[in-house]
Amino acid sequence: MSITLRRARADDVDFLAELLTDEDTRPFLGRTPETREDVLAEIARSEREPYAYGRFVIEVDGERAGTVGFTLESDRHRIAEVGRFAIHPRFRGRRLGDDAARIFQRHMLVDLDFHRIELQIYAFNERAIAHAERSGFVREGVKRRAYLRGGEWHDAVLFSLLREELEE
Repeated sequence: MSITLRRARADDVDFLAELLTDEDTRPFLGRTPETREDVLAEIARSEREPYAYGRFVIEVDGERAGTVGFTLESDRHRIAEVGRFAIHPRFRGRRLGDDAARIFQRHMLVDLDFHRIELQIYAFNERAIAHAERSGFVREGVKRRAYLRGGEWHDAVLFSLLREELEE
C-alpha cells in the first residue's frame, strides 16, 4: 500500500466537498467549508499562499482517500496549526491515517521548515485523540469550554509536535 500526499487541485473539489460535509465526518471537524464553492476557495488559497495555508489530498495507491490542512499561526516563530484531518469511510479502520499523519508531519516540519505544528481536537472525539497520540503528537493540555458547538460548550485537547521530535 502506497500512501502519498499532495496539494489539492480543482479536480479534487467534489471528493473534498463530499468528505468534509459527510454526516459521519462533519461533527468531528472544526471550521469546514459549507459548499463546493468554499472548497474551491480553499484550494485556490492553498495554491496562492503555499506557506501560509494548505489543503492536501491523501492518496492510497493513487486513489483519493482523505484530506488534511494547515494554517500559518506565526511566521516569526514558524508555527502552523494543522487539522481537518479526515479519511474517507471506505478507507477507515486500516490505520492508514497514522501513516498519512506522519507523512504530513514530516512535510510540515522538514519540507516547509516549520519549527512547531499544533493541533486541537474536540475532547469528545476519542478516536481522533488516540490517532494523534499514535502518530506522534504530544499532548499539552486542555482548552476548557473553548468551542460552542450544537448549543453546548466543548473542551479542546491541545497537541503539538516539534521538528526534533519527529520519528526517524
